[in-house]
Amino acid sequence: MCCTLATLLGVLVHVGVTRQTVDASREKALGRLEEVTEAYEAGHPLPKFGGVDPAGLPDRLRELALRGERGTMVGSYRERPTMWAAGPADGRAIAVRIDYTQSARTISALDRAILGSAGLAIGVTLLVGAFAVTRVTRRLHLTAQVARRISAGDLDARVGDPRAEDPSRPQDEVATVSGALDTMASSLQHKLLSEQRFTADVAHELRTPLTGLTAAAELLPEGRPAELVRDRVRAMRALTEDLLEISRLDAGRETVDLAVYELGELTARVARAAGPGTEVRVVRDATVETDRRRLERVLGNLVANAHRHGAPPVVLTVDGPAVTVSDGGPGYPGYLLAHGPERFRTEGTTKGHGLGLTIAVGQASVLGATLTFRNSPEGGALARLTLP
Repeated sequence: MCCTLATLLGVLVHVGVTRQTVDASREKALGRLEEVTEAYEAGHPLPKFGGVDPAGLPDRLRELALRGERGTMVGSYRERPTMWAAGPADGRAIAVRIDYTQSARTISALDRAILGSAGLAIGVTLLVGAFAVTRVTRRLHLTAQVARRISAGDLDARVGDPRAEDPSRPQDEVATVSGALDTMASSLQHKLLSEQRFTADVAHELRTPLTGLTAAAELLPEGRPAELVRDRVRAMRALTEDLLEISRLDAGRETVDLAVYELGELTARVARAAGPGTEVRVVRDATVETDRRRLERVLGNLVANAHRHGAPPVVLTVDGPAVTVSDGGPGYPGYLLAHGPERFRTEGTTKGHGLGLTIAVGQASVLGATLTFRNSPEGGALARLTLP
């Protein structure tokens, strides 16, 4: 807007001064034409600046005079800017000329001054604007970067805008957004930490009574009631261990014990542990540096989920540093494909707590691996684990 305003003012000044200068020269030329016409009619000698059909008279002005009209026009005479004025005289054109050099120089100097001042004003405006906008955009980029870090799981990330932290300083829109983002992150972190502490505390509190319950169940006399009690106790212990593992993953303090392994051999070991009905296909074996226990935990949970919620055949395919677990069931539900696994959420009538896939995603993240879920076009679920 400043650049447009400077250009508009420059054009207006140029037009106004040029019109004023041309009008003054035109009035002077017409005044001299009146004097020369009177001298011609009286038969007096004409001055040097006037004459009948003089050389150099512009053709358009000559035609105007031959039609019986008077007019003026800026032209040239001997390569110098000249203001011409002409009128009719016995079927010919009588004309006068005025040196227009000084007026043309004045207009040219004015144009240079306008261009220089406008260029200077535009340059200063652009520099000041760029500096001001850069400060704002830098703060906006920082806010967006922090928002992305929070969405990626870094709940300690904060913008820390000085304007938002100091109420005495002038507040602007960026400070308002930054302060709102920091407040939201703090609230979200507090709620998530409370949820993590609750999960960990519940799991820890359950371990002690479950230990006693397990021992008591082993003392029951053999029979159907004892088997039911032991089965439920084992399920409770498995659920408690899963909750403890999730609490450790949520805390983000897990470390890996890396070693070099053949991926095909590890996959076959997981298939054997899962029992019959699990097939292993090695398209291209690979040597990987990973934590064997965590990798077996991820693959074991994927295979167990395929057996529990899918249908045969359950196949583990090794292709380089990637392992795909597929089954012939109905596939993953829509919410899982859109948002990933959610703890304590399952669909259908099958038993489960939604913790197996949640743990698999967490352990894969600890390994630095990528775990993706999709449904096969031919039917069935596909989980692909890509190791670094």
